[in-house]
Amino acid sequence: MLTSSLPSLLLLLSLSSTLSDDGGGLFCSAPSVFETETAASSSSKPLYWKVTNPTLSPSHLQDLPGFTRSVYKGDHALITPESHVFSPLPGWTNTLGAYLITPAMGSHFVMYLAKMQENSKSGLPPNDVERFLFVVQGSATLTNASGAHHQLMVDSYAYLAPNSKHSLECDASATLVVFERRYSPLENHFTKQIVGSTDQQPLLETPGEVFELRKLLPPSLPYDFNIHIMDFQPGEFLNVKEVHYNQHGLLLLEGQGIYRLGDSWYPVQSGDAIWMAPFVPQWYAALGKTRSRYLLYKDVNRNPL
Repeated sequence: MLTSSLPSLLLLLSLSSTLSDDGGGLFCSAPSVFETETAASSSSKPLYWKVTNPTLSPSHLQDLPGFTRSVYKGDHALITPESHVFSPLPGWTNTLGAYLITPAMGSHFVMYLAKMQENSKSGLPPNDVERFLFVVQGSATLTNASGAHHQLMVDSYAYLAPNSKHSLECDASATLVVFERRYSPLENHFTKQIVGSTDQQPLLETPGEVFELRKLLPPSLPYDFNIHIMDFQPGEFLNVKEVHYNQHGLLLLEGQGIYRLGDSWYPVQSGDAIWMAPFVPQWYAALGKTRSRYLLYKDVNRNPL
């Protein structure tokens, strides 16, 4: 497992950059896959394409039997694409699912990838369970109980209140990240269906930080979780070394970097998923030559008691 202390890791990255830039020294190799991809026009690839086509996908690991970057510990987990296990998703038609985070880890929510195939249809979550859908590949049509239709494209999302009748249908293919949790009700407060896209949401103030933040759900009391979209330019990092009661589920949509979880430091890239338990120390720094963007689940608006 590639973990290290931060000073030695940053020293290695600095030496690698310095020696390769001047053309001499210790490092002599072909351009990396990251350099090759950066040189190509970014507009030639669809948004979030590396989530479903990661650099370290199974086809790249056939000559490394037993290798995975995935890690599971008591207070965090890194689930990487080469260890995803897809199987028919219960209640869904023609759809394969890979559960990335479940209560078996200690979470109070579920996070999974749903790969909808031709003529596929979603099922309903269990009673009193709310659902959030975010499209990372393809498109699908959401229909609610009143018969209203919404076409969900890449970067679109939907929140479905607990016990609300709905269906998601796909004629070709689509990949979604799905969050579900048992709703924690408040008297006289009720959630409602929300459909939107990331680019419709305003950038919010982040005092003391340099990253860009968007929130996909209202911050109002009825909602017991929110989904954040956080953008970092190369070299930017979290100023606060967070330790808090909230849980997180994270999917890296674009870019690469280093994530600190507890006392471990993990290289991460597009397609990686992370679970963070309450009070685990956490910190992120963006590396590479392109923007890092991740989608982050966070429980809010409820007393932890």
